[in-house]
Amino acid sequence: MSTKKVWFVTGASKGLGLTLVKRLLKEGFNVAATSRTVKSLKSEVGNASNFLPLEADVVNETSIKNAIAKTVETFDGIDVVVNNAGYGQLGTLEELSDKEARRNFDANVFGPLNVIRSVMPHFRAKNSGYIINISSIAGFLGGFPGWGIYNATKFAVAGFTEALSAEARSLGIHATVVYPGYFKTNFLLKGSLHFAENPIADYKEARELDRAHIEDIPGNQPGDPEKAALALVQLAGMENPPLHFFMGSDAYGMANNKIELLQKELSTNEALSRSTDF
Repeated sequence: MSTKKVWFVTGASKGLGLTLVKRLLKEGFNVAATSRTVKSLKSEVGNASNFLPLEADVVNETSIKNAIAKTVETFDGIDVVVNNAGYGQLGTLEELSDKEARRNFDANVFGPLNVIRSVMPHFRAKNSGYIINISSIAGFLGGFPGWGIYNATKFAVAGFTEALSAEARSLGIHATVVYPGYFKTNFLLKGSLHFAENPIADYKEARELDRAHIEDIPGNQPGDPEKAALALVQLAGMENPPLHFFMGSDAYGMANNKIELLQKELSTNEALSRSTDF
């Protein structure tokens, strides 16, 4: 059995998760990967002695606990966790029902939290471990009409990753939140991107962005998923990985633009900000 790190990757049957799993296996890592059906994993990846396909639903805490336990039993431990499972939900805040919003939070927020809760006892016991939480540039920049709930889920991922880093650093455990831009995967295709069940025509900007994500952007994303997988492997190889990692030139540029705007607003309103002290 390989002595290389053991990776646990959720949402691995397609997109960035699948590309990452294939890269890891090619480089000889031991890999446990989850999907809602093992059949889809096996059909995409095949069989290998260092590969453990697991049928698991991140929303189901028992399912995730069992998957973590099976991985530890099979590979004698876990070193790196990648919380990748989730989906995009389009729709303005008025349009989306409570059910639609909560379903997105269940997958994108409470799912990775289930994974973190299940793996942390193992990481604490060995005083080491690395958790990579996949957010989105939409988890740093909220100015996308019709993406508000998705924004909120990915902002939440960034927030709890910051907290996790502060809580677990002294235990020898690292955490990184990754903000990908647009990568040429199937994220924008049916199954990974959900639209509002009851759209409202008045929201012209949101409808135009819907159209762009159906007609213009798929196939024209600047990001290479193979290079994204390599970047994640490099992060896991760092002695002190970054807390925040913006992945892709588009994400890097948008992040810089927001930081400049924040700095400008801080400077412009400094006197008013400080005026509220005793």
